[in-house]
Amino acid sequence: MEQKQALSRLYTVEEYQALEATSPERHEFYRGEIMAMSGGTANHNSLVLRCASRLLSTEERGCRVFTETVQLEVAEGVQYTYPDVMVTYHDEDVMAERTRRHPVLLIEVLSPSTADRDRVWKLFRYQRLASLRHYLLVSQQYQAVEWFHRTDEGSDWQQELLTKPEEAVKIPELGTQLLLADIYASLRIPLVTDDAA
Repeated sequence: MEQKQALSRLYTVEEYQALEATSPERHEFYRGEIMAMSGGTANHNSLVLRCASRLLSTEERGCRVFTETVQLEVAEGVQYTYPDVMVTYHDEDVMAERTRRHPVLLIEVLSPSTADRDRVWKLFRYQRLASLRHYLLVSQQYQAVEWFHRTDEGSDWQQELLTKPEEAVKIPELGTQLLLADIYASLRIPLVTDDAA
């Protein structure tokens, strides 16, 4: 999602949550600053829907799949975001009314105005979530997915760049995978080739 300019004063978490409960717009929160989220492109919307729909089968195993309007508490009282796609199977998250805290998978569809923030700033903070095992950055410019995943129960992370239609993000914790050909099916987004600029 695109971000608009931050609102002009610092807010408490309570003020922020009260705003979110009544506002037609969503806002991300970090240390008192609130950033309004604006609409994305048609491709952004399609990529979010394709990723989420491919993950819906995990709900048969007790997972929940959420898109852009469900809040994630990254750090209590410090940071709240709205990932493009979030999957959790933690009992607290499955039953929660609003905020989720224990995702196993997060996906952000990259936009020109948010790519650096998603790739560096959010990645650094998301990796601190003990439950998180997979973080995907889905490109709108080319058929490419940056896949960050934990190697084990520790804190080591691996990064892979997937660019071929037959490549897949394998998510054993959810018993599923995301094939690039499915994510980008019927969208006019070019393949990454040797001559791609």
